[in-house]
Amino acid sequence: MTYRAPVKDLLFCIEHLAGLESIAKLPGFEEAGLETAQAVIEECARLNEEVIAPMNWEGDCHPSSLHDGEVTTTPGFKQAFRQFVEGGWQGLQHPAEFGGQGLPKTIGAACTEILNSANLSFALCPLLTDGAIEALLTAGSAEQQATYLPKMISGQWTGTMNLTESQAGSDLSLVRTRAEPQPDGSYRIFGTKIFITYGEHDMAENIVHLVLARVTGAPEGVKGISLFLVPKFAVNGDGSLGARNDVRCVSIEHKLGIKASPTAVLQYGDHEGAVGYLVGQENRGLEYMFVMMNAARYAVGVQGISVAERAYQKAAQYARERIQSRPVDGSMSSAAPIIHHPDVRRMLMTMRGVTEGCRALALATAAAYDTAHAHPDAQTRQEAKAFYEFMIPLVKGYTTEMSLEVASLGIQVHGGMGFIEETGAAQYYRDARILTIYEGTTAIQGNDLVGRKVSRDGGAVARSIAAQVAATEADLARRGSEAARATVKRLEAAREAFEEVVSFIIERGGRDPNAVFAGAVPYLMLAGNLMAGWQMARALAVAEDRLRAGEDVDFMRAKIATARFYAEHILARAPAQRDAIVNGYASVMALAADAF
Repeated sequence: MTYRAPVKDLLFCIEHLAGLESIAKLPGFEEAGLETAQAVIEECARLNEEVIAPMNWEGDCHPSSLHDGEVTTTPGFKQAFRQFVEGGWQGLQHPAEFGGQGLPKTIGAACTEILNSANLSFALCPLLTDGAIEALLTAGSAEQQATYLPKMISGQWTGTMNLTESQAGSDLSLVRTRAEPQPDGSYRIFGTKIFITYGEHDMAENIVHLVLARVTGAPEGVKGISLFLVPKFAVNGDGSLGARNDVRCVSIEHKLGIKASPTAVLQYGDHEGAVGYLVGQENRGLEYMFVMMNAARYAVGVQGISVAERAYQKAAQYARERIQSRPVDGSMSSAAPIIHHPDVRRMLMTMRGVTEGCRALALATAAAYDTAHAHPDAQTRQEAKAFYEFMIPLVKGYTTEMSLEVASLGIQVHGGMGFIEETGAAQYYRDARILTIYEGTTAIQGNDLVGRKVSRDGGAVARSIAAQVAATEADLARRGSEAARATVKRLEAAREAFEEVVSFIIERGGRDPNAVFAGAVPYLMLAGNLMAGWQMARALAVAEDRLRAGEDVDFMRAKIATARFYAEHILARAPAQRDAIVNGYASVMALAADAF
């Protein structure tokens, strides 16, 4: 099946929910209005539909391979990456002063979704490069920025993030890779890093590794970690490439999904040590790396939407074509396509509703990022930043968990054929499975939401967002349509459930942390559900107005129906999630550890 980018829905969300026209009034974004967005997204769709999407299945069947320390990517990847680079897609969101196009994240996020839907394994290379660029923009010296950023933003060079070691997974205080200072101001890096996405490949001239390591004599724990730039090939004074650095790929992982993406084990310092350069100040590496991680966490959330969209498209096509049994209402006298069966429709509507809700959530969050970085008013920037930071664990955690539900339903729609690899539905489920794990598991996102985003400010940001949801309820209540009334009922119940959990966290957190953190992931799911449902409620209001104006009638009717379904079937889960958090925490810890 061919992939078709959901250009119309992306533009609807960008215009009506993200408010691109307001963003286009901000300094630096004046040329980034709807006309620009449409042109960019349509061209992005063309490249991905025609060039990158057709290689998705090929990558699953013929993954990257390692021979004598060199990784060869899936046939066709290198040529497709060249087209991606020549189109300027790596630099879409990055500063013009280093060769980028400087477009807002709101437009960039739409293109990120299309790229990841087309080919998740392929898209991981640009994703990690984006994160490395953000880290160097934040903490790199002027010389590092001038040397590395233009080549990375152009796509000539790619970037990686090197955190994990075999003994140090999510607990980075256990990092043991060491950095020895040299008289010329460089460092020699020694250690082994695992799970390095595109840590070695054949698609670019150079690979810029950003590596967490400890300078000799640094304090133990997270306070003693520094960040280093370690190029695969040395960069000469004139910008040309020099000798190969002492960093080698010793193996690549054999994985459940994203098989075409080479996940490398990198050995630094087999001989004299890999030459590295300090980024920023010593012992502040974790702070800088979190810049990469926040960028990557948002992007991984978008990956969840991307996989869900691809799984939905495939399931919907199959349901329209697969003949099986007469409809239960007797509307047809013989066997009919399974899309006429109510339970298949329920599954497809769940897939569609969740995907559209998460897309709307992600794009509204991207708009907050743009406002936080470009608005001339300091108070507005601060409010947008708080909103964006609250939403990051939801975009990462909720949308990736939902992608698993959607991909699993996609297999179910296919029935027995979904379990057969040749159908292709199984690949989306396998690919989606990593999304809730890398760049911080769902539990880490839940803990971040509870500890940093709610407890730290006494729930102030959470409650201010809830007030915005309540304002949407009031707007819908005035409309009086059947869809609006049904949506208000569920949105109000979900918001109240959310507010009760926020109060529970504030009241119990200090004296009974187990009670609060036992419900961290359920709370994340409740909050993500509410925020996506809120955006769908806003979409419903827009669609009703556009429908009355006679604009794109079929699309607006579908949006109204999907928004109502989300409210009645997905938002309806929120009170049960609240009950499990507030009343069920004791049973989580009831069994002694040795009873498992």
